[in-house]
Amino acid sequence: MDHRHQQGRSYEIVTDALTRKMGPPRFPRSPEQWTNYLCPVHEGDGQHHNPSLGVRYDPRQQRTIVRCWARCDDEDVMNQLGLRVRDMFDHLPERTRNNTSTTNTRTTTSNGSARRSFGAGGRPARPQSTPQKSVGQVVSPVEKAILAAHFPILSKPDLGVQTGRPETVDSYIYRWPNGRVEGAVHRVRTPHEHGYAKSFWQAHWTGTEWERTGFAPIPWKLADIREALDTGREIYVCEGEKDVQRANQAGQIATCNAMGAGSWTPEHARWLAGAARVVVVADRDRPGYRHAAKVADSLTGRVGEVRVVQARDGKDLSDHFDAGYDLTDLEPVPYLDRAQHARFRSAPVNRGQQSRTRSR
Repeated sequence: MDHRHQQGRSYEIVTDALTRKMGPPRFPRSPEQWTNYLCPVHEGDGQHHNPSLGVRYDPRQQRTIVRCWARCDDEDVMNQLGLRVRDMFDHLPERTRNNTSTTNTRTTTSNGSARRSFGAGGRPARPQSTPQKSVGQVVSPVEKAILAAHFPILSKPDLGVQTGRPETVDSYIYRWPNGRVEGAVHRVRTPHEHGYAKSFWQAHWTGTEWERTGFAPIPWKLADIREALDTGREIYVCEGEKDVQRANQAGQIATCNAMGAGSWTPEHARWLAGAARVVVVADRDRPGYRHAAKVADSLTGRVGEVRVVQARDGKDLSDHFDAGYDLTDLEPVPYLDRAQHARFRSAPVNRGQQSRTRSR
């Protein structure tokens, strides 16, 4: 039996929209329990993710609760689904003239009275003149950066049916500063009719065997980070291991967290405390900007200087290099970079440092 109709109209609206845009949940549960979906804000890039958007119905409040465990804003989630915050409620209280939002769209009838305009589905239409939020609401720097970038809304590519077995194409070992192995991230490529699906999985080293589970929140290449702290060299923080390797090839010390965007924590940040300069390289998409902002915020006050930059061409640092650019061509991210007025300049690396880094 379908329980959604017994649980309120809002639950049906929200879960239907999520299923259409992100696909059905892997482990559906009853409406009054948390069911995890892929988050349309930071997990809508077509890559593999562990679903992090919890949805459940509260019968007492007659509303649907949407909560991203990676802390994406509820309104951003609803916007990505083509819904509004009011769709999370079965019924809204009557509005009065004093509490009607200033962003309501109104038209004037022949007798001079005002009438609200409604969009598809009977929902009040959004004003078309500006993408900004209502008066009185604070827009965070990362939201401003995303609006300024005009990112397209991405959907999962249709790769067709799977045509071969998954293949592990790379493995990244995470070690403590003393060299002890903590865990690994494995990069997997699966052939399909129209390309390859990319995915990742983690494993923890117990000392005697590998367990397919997560591991301690340590940055990749901790030994390199300790070298940077000892020598005063700058550290690049990228979104993934592949970009870290490209930064290493360019002669720079670099790091990242396991499992990409949204997985950086204060525990990762504490390993960089005391660094003279940290350069956060943001991927050019919504999850990438949110991730970079999270990294930069966690490092503010812990390190001497934090910069937030992005590729001049393409999505990430690898694309940037492939397009023929070098590190000095990286562009500051508006609203996120702490020194937007200055053109980005990477600290010089002497030949001895560059040779040691490339030989790792």
